[in-house]
Amino acid sequence: MKSRFAPASRRLLVATLLTATACTQDSPTVLVTIADARSDQAQWIDTGEPGDSAGDILVFDQPLLDAAFNTIGNNAGSCIRTRPGHSFQCQWTLGLADGSIQVAGRELDQGTSSLSIVGGTGRYAGIRGDMTSTNNEDGTFTQTLRYRVR
Repeated sequence: MKSRFAPASRRLLVATLLTATACTQDSPTVLVTIADARSDQAQWIDTGEPGDSAGDILVFDQPLLDAAFNTIGNNAGSCIRTRPGHSFQCQWTLGLADGSIQVAGRELDQGTSSLSIVGGTGRYAGIRGDMTSTNNEDGTFTQTLRYRVR
């Protein structure tokens, strides 16, 4: 069976595939932030049955800190209760001096949640990646973003 690629074309294809593979193996940028809900707690909007029930809403606009607890921006968004006592469906924006990063996904009441980075502005335009969010049980959440910017 004859190859549909001439020898020179085959070498070019192999070089292109190796280059593409090498580019995808670059390590993502990692940014660790702390959402500080201690001073500006989320507002709970009870929309249905009294107490924790599906459809309740959390709204927040809180300080965003770096790993050394210095203020670097704000963390603002909303969550809709989808499973009482377990999780919310959330979307929020990390506002930073050089742009913003938007995330969305399921936020668990306990443990670590994995969310998608869905967009960005400024320095973060073209961002793609994921974020883990861990409730530290002290009114703060550690958010670890792993991303690339196109």
